[in-house]
Amino acid sequence: RTIIAASKKTSTIYKVREEIYENTIEIAGTVSAAQEQNLQALGIGTVLGVFVEKGDKLKKGDLIVQLDAQEQEYNLANLDYKMTATRISGSAKDLEKQKIADRKVVATFDGVIADLDVSVGDSLEAKDTIGTLVNLDYLTAEVEIPETDVSKLKVGQKVEFKFPAYNGTVEGYVVSWPAIGTITSRGATVVKAKLRIDNYPKEILPNYSFTGKIQISQPETN
Repeated sequence: RTIIAASKKTSTIYKVREEIYENTIEIAGTVSAAQEQNLQALGIGTVLGVFVEKGDKLKKGDLIVQLDAQEQEYNLANLDYKMTATRISGSAKDLEKQKIADRKVVATFDGVIADLDVSVGDSLEAKDTIGTLVNLDYLTAEVEIPETDVSKLKVGQKVEFKFPAYNGTVEGYVVSWPAIGTITSRGATVVKAKLRIDNYPKEILPNYSFTGKIQISQPETN
C-alpha cells in the first residue's frame, strides 16, 4: 500500500493601508482686528469730557473725548470780528476751525472701545495715546510664505487655523500678497500674504497666536 502525504497550502494576508496626501503650506502668526485706531490727543490740553467706556460700541464720528478749546474758540471769534472789518483770507478761518476740531477725539470707523485710560481733568500732550478702538467684524493675519511656495498661492484658497486658546479648527482664506519679496533677519526671502477670517468663535481675540495651513489642493487618498 502506497501512502501519499497531503501538502499544506499556506496563505498570506495583506492589509492595505490608506494614506492621505495633503498639498499645503504651513503657516504661523497672530491675528489682528479688521481695523484698529489708536486714540490720541492731537494737541496739548485738559480733558473736559469722556463720553464712552471700555466695551462701548461706537459709530463713525462719535465723540470719545473732548479737550479744552477755549483758546481756539476765542481765536476764531476774534478772527471773525477782524474779517468783518478787513479782507482776511478765509483760509485763516479754516485753520482755526481745524484747531477746534483737533480738540476732540472721535471714532474714525464703526467699532468697539477695546481699551480706554483717561479721565476728566487729565492733562494731555500731543500724540498721547489714551485707548484703542477696534472693528471686530472680521480678523486678519499676515504670514510669511517661502519664495518657493509663492507660485502655489491663489486668492480665496482655504486656510485652516488652530489656536491654543480654542479647541477646534477655524476656517479662513487667502486675500492677497504683494508683487515683491522681503528678506528676513535670517536671510530668507519670503512674501507676506494677507489672510482673513470672516466667522470666528468668541474665544479668539485680536493678537492671539495660531498655527495652520493653506490648502493648495484637495487632499488625495492613496
